[in-house]
Amino acid sequence: MGERVSRGPVQITQGEWRGWTFWQGDAFEAQSGPFYYRSDLDGRVRCAFRAGQRHINGSQAVHGGCILTFADYSLFTIALSHLGADRTVTVSLTGEFAGSAREGDLIESSGEVVKMGGSLIFLRGIIETQRRPIMNFSGILKKIRGDT
Repeated sequence: MGERVSRGPVQITQGEWRGWTFWQGDAFEAQSGPFYYRSDLDGRVRCAFRAGQRHINGSQAVHGGCILTFADYSLFTIALSHLGADRTVTVSLTGEFAGSAREGDLIESSGEVVKMGGSLIFLRGIIETQRRPIMNFSGILKKIRGDT
């Protein structure tokens, strides 16, 4: 069994991602991305990653599964200030592809919480590169309280 890595936000202090935050402790996201986030001056959360060779499909575009994984990451990051200490899971994620991205592109997302229910959080967002839409997405997160 591998070494256990602590979980939580890590501020990046140098390089291309200086000023961004990486969420440490999710092996799948680290392997899929890595993905980063930060809050703009208006408080709106923005997520991003740089498309590399490992993100590319046989058509030399960023793989749709990578974009969907990034959309899922974005849901949680956009909702971060609403999550508290509760565990949270995705119960719905939909997306419509509107464009594509290539190796080297900076891929960014932003979005908003549409509604907070008792345990459900409804969100929507958009993924873009060079101000061109790649996907619009929406999703529902569920807070899981206690030992359920």
